[in-house]
Amino acid sequence: MSCNYIQTFFSNHRLKACPLLPTKKKIGTVSVVCQLVTHNKAATSSTTDSSTCIMRKPLITTKSNLVETETDHKLKVVNPGKFGKFGGKFVPETLVACLNQLEVEFNFLLQDSQFQEELSTALRDYVGRETPLYFAKRLTAYYKNDNGEGPEIYLKREDLNHVGAHKINNAIAQAMIAKRMGRKIVVAATGAGQHGVATAAACAKLDLECTIYMGTTDMEKQSSNVLLMKLLGAKVKPVEGSFKDASSEAIRGWVGNLERSYYLLGTVVGPHPCPSMVREFQSVIGMETRRQAMEKWGGKPDVLVACVGSGSNALGLFHEFMEDEEVRLIGVEGGGFGLDSGRHSATLARGEVGVYHGAMSYLLQDEEGQILGTHSIGVGLEYPGVGPEVSYLKETRRAEFYTATDQEAIDAYHRLCRLEGIFPALEASHALAFLDKLCPTLPSGTKVVVNCSGRGDKDAATVFQHKQHLMHTQQ
Repeated sequence: MSCNYIQTFFSNHRLKACPLLPTKKKIGTVSVVCQLVTHNKAATSSTTDSSTCIMRKPLITTKSNLVETETDHKLKVVNPGKFGKFGGKFVPETLVACLNQLEVEFNFLLQDSQFQEELSTALRDYVGRETPLYFAKRLTAYYKNDNGEGPEIYLKREDLNHVGAHKINNAIAQAMIAKRMGRKIVVAATGAGQHGVATAAACAKLDLECTIYMGTTDMEKQSSNVLLMKLLGAKVKPVEGSFKDASSEAIRGWVGNLERSYYLLGTVVGPHPCPSMVREFQSVIGMETRRQAMEKWGGKPDVLVACVGSGSNALGLFHEFMEDEEVRLIGVEGGGFGLDSGRHSATLARGEVGVYHGAMSYLLQDEEGQILGTHSIGVGLEYPGVGPEVSYLKETRRAEFYTATDQEAIDAYHRLCRLEGIFPALEASHALAFLDKLCPTLPSGTKVVVNCSGRGDKDAATVFQHKQHLMHTQQ
């Protein structure tokens, strides 16, 4: 592949006019040619995978973009990992074989009864699934109008998972894959620290060496999670900057030891098959929600609401209901100090299409294609991109996306504490904050499910400091 390593994987490319990637249809062989434009200079990259994937049934595919035929049990895949024009595999040749091996292993293990039994047992006995679909009675009453009418609000309690967030669903599954593949070292990057703690816990359980990369600014805000990672035996490596910088450094660390290490991605970004893997392991959230809704009121939810950083908890809730067009899907991004302030993390609201960390998606970038800084009081929302499948949901208008400011998230945090006795993560508080605007527009009795994706005791100090600062400025 005639491309520059740093350019194609670690840098961003603004795509001025990039058509869908042309693909040669040969069994076991996929050739991709795409012209990328960076700083007004064109570079052409081509990748060819000559390996043959042998599997019984494809499991990580996108219906609108994949053509499947079986010939002697060999699978022909056209544009794997593509969601419309988003996604793909923009990586240097050194990583192609590694990602192909991961894809084959993943597809096989999802059909392997022994692996599935082990995973089900771990999710039940270690993670603590299933999590409740909790009727928020007092929060529901808070949003009733003067006539006593309003929607019914339910919380999907992912905050009750072991180590306090949805991240453990994916971490334990991928750590099991790493062990199956004979990898001894797991490498990961974390922002709010929840993925780092989940990965460290999974590695401790499975006797794997663990290295977590974390931005220095995030380490200051989430010092309690840093301590937990160290207690679980992980090495925490500080990286100057935030989550995006930690992600780049983690990838570099992985690339330097491909034979022994495994990069455990915590969200639905990166090159194929990573986004589909994370979404698959998080989709348990939506599957449980459907079953629990049928048990509680005999139907599907009317509206699903989740915060969106890069998209793992949102897709985890949404994926089960993608084909139920009557179910509204609503994602809420970090509006920071407001969209006009320039200090926000609203990729879908203000981003443009580009390539970053190995995949095509919406990004926050300037006119030269350079990544912009992000801000959100919910550290886990501070990523300048978003998952390719989430970008596809925006493009096709299957999902709606809005923003909530820092102050709105803080207010929602306080509200849930006082009304329901639940500490929501500041990330999830953005989804809860949008109820202020959503609830008055809904018919009475509408069933709304909000993904309470994480526990908020990690954010208590931040919330308290914000309150103190606000009181000081008002004096």
